[in-house]
Amino acid sequence: MCGIIGILGSEPAAPRIIEALKRLEYRGYDSAGIATLDADGAMQRRRAPGKLKNLDEALASDPVTGDQGIGHTRWATHGLPTQANAHPHVSGPVAVVHNGIIENFRELRHELEAKGHTFQTETDTETIAHLIAANMKSGMSEIEAVQAGLGRLEGAFALAFLFEGRPDMLIGARKGSPLAIGIGDGEMFLGSDALAVAPFTNRVIYLEEGDWCVLSRESYKIFD
Repeated sequence: MCGIIGILGSEPAAPRIIEALKRLEYRGYDSAGIATLDADGAMQRRRAPGKLKNLDEALASDPVTGDQGIGHTRWATHGLPTQANAHPHVSGPVAVVHNGIIENFRELRHELEAKGHTFQTETDTETIAHLIAANMKSGMSEIEAVQAGLGRLEGAFALAFLFEGRPDMLIGARKGSPLAIGIGDGEMFLGSDALAVAPFTNRVIYLEEGDWCVLSRESYKIFD
């Protein structure tokens, strides 16, 4: 099962994301990646097939900055374990990591392609990023776009969203796959289990089935 970590922090995010992903290696994986927002709110992304040491090497040669980000370890389901298919997936201002399987992704993908969206991967997850980006392009806010998008997804998922230009927001959601909120001191975290956020806080809330959440550094809201 894949691993998820999301951080709204007060110190550089990349080392903490890697630390959390290493704690999730027991789940098994064949690729890994992270996305962060720099001080200007611009998205940065690094991905690598294989073990986390490959992602470590990619970050050493081409570092990312920022104290906010999401990370993922992936077991390939749709598409081979390549760099292109590794999470996070991005469309416009949206980056997403995903555990689970979206059963109706082909239907959604065809719908989005008809609207002019171009896909770069073979994954079901990229469809989620394009769906939320399309909602935002239609005039929805980030929160509205996720709420509307979740209603279109069939299957199982734990999701963490990062948005370019929104340096104090993470959004998470779960249906059929676990996801937890970690509450820190002026920091917030998302994790696929408590082990992911254990280095940073011992205060954890597990989302219930069908819940989704909006996090800032100082607060969280949970919706059903």
